[in-house]
Amino acid sequence: MSISLAAKQYQQEQQALKEEIEKRTGKTTEQLYEEREKRVRDAIELKTPDRIPLTTEIKTSSYTGVPNSAAYYDPINFKRAMRKITVDFEPDMCNAGLPTSGDALTTLDVKNRMWPGGPLPPDYGYQFRECEFMKEDEYDLFLTNPSDFMIRRYLPRMYGALAPLSKLPPLDGLFLGFEMMTPMFASPEFVNLARTLYKAGREMEKFRKAIGDGYEDLAQLGFPAFAHVGTGGVGGAPFDVVSSFLRGMQGAMADMFRRPGKLLQACDMILERRIANARPTDPKQRGNPKRTGVPLWRGDKVFMSEKQFEKFYWPGLKKALQANIDLGYVPVPFFEAEFGDRLKHMLELPKGKVIASVEHMDAIKAREILDGHTCIMIRGPLSSKLWSVRDVENYTKELIDKCRKAGKSGGLIIAIRLPDRGTREEYRQMLERIREYGRY
Repeated sequence: MSISLAAKQYQQEQQALKEEIEKRTGKTTEQLYEEREKRVRDAIELKTPDRIPLTTEIKTSSYTGVPNSAAYYDPINFKRAMRKITVDFEPDMCNAGLPTSGDALTTLDVKNRMWPGGPLPPDYGYQFRECEFMKEDEYDLFLTNPSDFMIRRYLPRMYGALAPLSKLPPLDGLFLGFEMMTPMFASPEFVNLARTLYKAGREMEKFRKAIGDGYEDLAQLGFPAFAHVGTGGVGGAPFDVVSSFLRGMQGAMADMFRRPGKLLQACDMILERRIANARPTDPKQRGNPKRTGVPLWRGDKVFMSEKQFEKFYWPGLKKALQANIDLGYVPVPFFEAEFGDRLKHMLELPKGKVIASVEHMDAIKAREILDGHTCIMIRGPLSSKLWSVRDVENYTKELIDKCRKAGKSGGLIIAIRLPDRGTREEYRQMLERIREYGRY
């Protein structure tokens, strides 16, 4: 089936679903959207909603039969799968995923990512490979001439197809005489580079046209977006950028001891540029307030001490979160692993302006520390994918009980990881029981 025909069929399904939802609920999808958005908004602002907002997560292939690789090679079926999960489970905030073109990634020969259907089998999860794209003696070049560094050092290392860029002369001396270097662009490797970029661009253009706006599709059915990543905000901790994309974990860890000044300068520059390029929220877009996802990696106690956290990690993260707030966003920092008492630093930010997304092991600690100040979203354990439906329900109800004892405010959201084994009806009945149990 051609992409245009598949897209037309998808839109016909979209309209039929909208009509079915409105007939079943007796409400317009616009009313349903605002009901869910208000429930989440109340939780963020520490008011008491009618019940605890819920989000859900399940392995796409186990529920819909659509493999993970569809997010890279079959965009319309990927959208269809995410839509089915959302419509069936009716979360208060939905997730449309982060799809991108696998063909474009392959064409560019990207070095730091592995994805299903490409380097990995079709139903594997996305994997990130850390590489040392910036050497320890390149801090000064990065700090004094970041554009030159990115073009002649970083991009050729990140993408195999861009290797010829490393042969360019320093770009800060091209005030006159650019034409003198143009013969190199006629060489076979630069001609091939141009063809490769054209091909990658075409692949990405084709993919984006097919995927459209998955979040808007779900909004039309009454489901607000959970959070968007990298859509106008400032992002998160600049230390994570250095650690994951420039120096690698090993390099960044060593730099905290060997060249702390350079490391901090790099973090400051990254954050300054992000703030300068950030865009405020668009009041014409759906959703109020706008939420922006802020993935975090290195700030927990496994990677750094409390003293290091307060010196290298928190200052940049605090400035980034505050900048997001100032731009009109509600940042949703994802505290990976166990942060424990480090969550107290969130009290330095404005009240009722952030969703702190924490792992299940931090749930009660976060509730005790942040109750009455910051809304928390608790993510269920990864192991729950292997549980029974009843086990997930019992765990979630027990979690609700503990959170009620640990705090009095309504600032609570729960993200339920659904087990791989279960029927549609079992999932729906379980979620309905949890919704009732979570009423205030």
